[in-house]
Amino acid sequence: MAVHPRLAPRSPPLSSHLPAQARGCSGPCDADAPGGPGLARFNALSCEAAEAVLLHCCGSRRWAQRVAAHRPYPDAGALRAAADEASYDLAQTDLSEALALEPPAELAHGAPYAALVALDAAHAEYERKFGHAFVICLDGHPQEEQASQLLAAIRRRMGLDADEERAITADELRRLAQARLADLTHWLTSPDGASAADSGYSPLWDSPSVPV
Repeated sequence: MAVHPRLAPRSPPLSSHLPAQARGCSGPCDADAPGGPGLARFNALSCEAAEAVLLHCCGSRRWAQRVAAHRPYPDAGALRAAADEASYDLAQTDLSEALALEPPAELAHGAPYAALVALDAAHAEYERKFGHAFVICLDGHPQEEQASQLLAAIRRRMGLDADEERAITADELRRLAQARLADLTHWLTSPDGASAADSGYSPLWDSPSVPV
């Protein structure tokens, strides 16, 4: 999960990549290996279905269209490179579109009540100042550290001006998209993953890799 503590699914929660945005595949995933079934199934999706599931990785339609259009990908590295290129090429309107679809994430069950209260207040303050949800990819951070890492990040970034924060947010969205892509190709290896993806459904929004 790219642990996204406050992030929950875009629409209905999909998997577990959203809460703290710090999860996801930290090492090589067999499903993403050259010729792996997850990537092969992604390459085989219709253009419409591919764009639909990609929107669960990044809410910019232009980003999803570009990544879908460059299929087939020979390996996971090529997919990641294309996703990064599309992320770096987002215009401000594309970024705003993606941010509008990033909901506040939820911390994992069992988080201390005091931490939840502090995070709610910090999120509200952040959104009042910048006008969008706080986004961060805590990929690799243990679940028990998510609350403290998230709160510290919000407080630190509250001191930035709008342009500085916009640049950081864009890079965090790029990192989140990478983590969610790993989840997507892995999910497509499941028995019902391919058939569900054909209809544009993806469970990524229940996953801990979602933005905060």
